Amino acid sequence: MKTKLGFFGAGKMAEGILAAASLAKDFDPKSVLMAEKLPARAKELEKKYGVRTTPDAKDVAKDAPVIFLSVRPQDLAALAADVKPLLTKKTLVVSIAAGKSLATLKKALGKDVRLVRVMPNLALRAKEGMCAICPAKNATSADVKKVAKILNGAGQTVVLEEKHFDAVTALSGSGPAFFAYMEQAMAAGGEALGLPADAARLLAEQTMLGTAAYLRQSGADLESFISGVATPGGTTAAGMDVMRASDFRKVVAATLKAAATRSAELGK
Repeated sequence: MKTKLGFFGAGKMAEGILAAASLAKDFDPKSVLMAEKLPARAKELEKKYGVRTTPDAKDVAKDAPVIFLSVRPQDLAALAADVKPLLTKKTLVVSIAAGKSLATLKKALGKDVRLVRVMPNLALRAKEGMCAICPAKNATSADVKKVAKILNGAGQTVVLEEKHFDAVTALSGSGPAFFAYMEQAMAAGGEALGLPADAARLLAEQTMLGTAAYLRQSGADLESFISGVATPGGTTAAGMDVMRASDFRKVVAATLKAAATRSAELGK
């Protein structure tokens, strides 16, 4: 079986990408080869998706024209030492290694390898991911379209310059934790008002989900939407008065700045 798609690493984020790829009409699980050293994890993926696995990343490097680099950033050097001699200008490597720049990847994997850097988030696993894409200079427009097609199967993509990736990391990469924290706060507030814990969480979670879905579908201006819900003298207006009088916006901005700063530090 000729390999069409390979993976260096088979963690949860790699599985999210695999799940996205599997939605394509012409997807053949036997054309996917994933490098995974843990036998139990390898068997899990084989059973769940029907893909092939190998404990040796060199097998993937030899056979796959498109490879997702999905190892931990600290494992990149060891991986590169094994696979670099096997990668050529015919190989497209799509990296989701956090903080690793295109320059770092080029140095590690070789100057001839075509590179695309992607910053995904955990929502890929729910088929609602957000991925930023940045191609290296030697990547073609067809390469970018190919990567976007795979990732769009599990959410949305945007092509950005690499200089924006620390901000992307903060906003969409770390964002799921920040939204979960907001949900946690809203659910706790509901409990404080006497709601059962499970009902409070459901109300908070579905409200966030439904609002996001409506805003995406309608394309509504955010401030106009807020004003439309917060009618003068109403309950929403009373709550918004508290939020607007607080440092909420400053806290959110500071949160994103701290995450972006740490992303830049990790990339050095």
